[in-house]
Amino acid sequence: MSLRLMHIVDSLEFGGLERVVTDLAIEQKRRGDTVCVFSLLHTQGLKSELEAAGIEVIVGGKRDGVDLPLIGRLRRAITERRIALVHAHNFVPNYHAAAALWGRWQAPKLVCSLHDMGFRLDREARLRRFFQWSIGRTAGFAMVGSQVHGRYVGSGMVAADKATTVLNGIPVDRFRWTPERRWIARERLGVPQDALLIGAVGRQVALKNHALLIALMPALLQRHPSLRLALVGSGPLEAELRAQAEAAGLGDRVILTGQRRDVSDLTPGFDIFAMPSLTEGLSIALLEACATRLAIVATAVGGNPEIVREGETGLLVPPGEGPPLLQALDTLLADAPLRERLGQAACDWVREHGSIGTLFTAFQQFYARH
Repeated sequence: MSLRLMHIVDSLEFGGLERVVTDLAIEQKRRGDTVCVFSLLHTQGLKSELEAAGIEVIVGGKRDGVDLPLIGRLRRAITERRIALVHAHNFVPNYHAAAALWGRWQAPKLVCSLHDMGFRLDREARLRRFFQWSIGRTAGFAMVGSQVHGRYVGSGMVAADKATTVLNGIPVDRFRWTPERRWIARERLGVPQDALLIGAVGRQVALKNHALLIALMPALLQRHPSLRLALVGSGPLEAELRAQAEAAGLGDRVILTGQRRDVSDLTPGFDIFAMPSLTEGLSIALLEACATRLAIVATAVGGNPEIVREGETGLLVPPGEGPPLLQALDTLLADAPLRERLGQAACDWVREHGSIGTLFTAFQQFYARH
């Protein structure tokens, strides 16, 4: 049975949460649902991709602080479009949705996806109070992984009977690896076809810990002279990372691409995908690396161990420690058959467990249960 549903997000700027919401909304529309997306903040990013797929994007224009007119705009948008189900993503969208629906007779059902471990709730007391208020007005919560589920249910914040684990999903065919796509990616990145290439994708912020990858490059170059490192994405630390690479004399050995819309066309050029993050939810970039059949080194944080099984679909290392990451990268750089075996196993896993079709089905079941 088709649904009339609205996704609510903080924004549609480039990020993992925004990517999965965009892909899910497009798949839901393709399968017959009537879907729109409400962005609390002024936004561009993935907005044009949704609109190109025929999905309406409503921009709320949120101001700082408590924005009561925004709640009114959200309430009208839900009413005018005869929305039957509201799907909020993370804390701020959820309490805005709960406020917009409060007091309505036969209000649409509200559900919420929690995409990360919620450490902001520990630091921001007002955010925690608002979110806790909204929990009682939310029919169900979809946690992106078992670690996230354990965090909220284990703390008593969310009742177990309201909580379900729904792994993220991606359009796996968009990230397929072929020799031709590898060649094109290398051309776009300016990397020699015969060089070894470590790649990382993500916002350049402290928690992603890209600085550690740059710091390890001189030692890795001693063992693998052709090596390059590509950091795909942008963020507040981009200039600092660029300066770090220049200060280390790495020159063209470290490539900072800035924000790119063609990420799926760049990742086939990698030999290894590295994720040295200090914290994660269930990473979309990691799922994309699996679909690209890449050998992965990731830190054992958040949802990463649910995707990367040590020695089977990749290698796991402790967060924030250079020597284990150096050793894991060195091992993979020196062993092409191991890279091939791990990459193929990761690809097989994501096709079975992390596709957009699997995600669509999981949410249909989640909506029906709650």
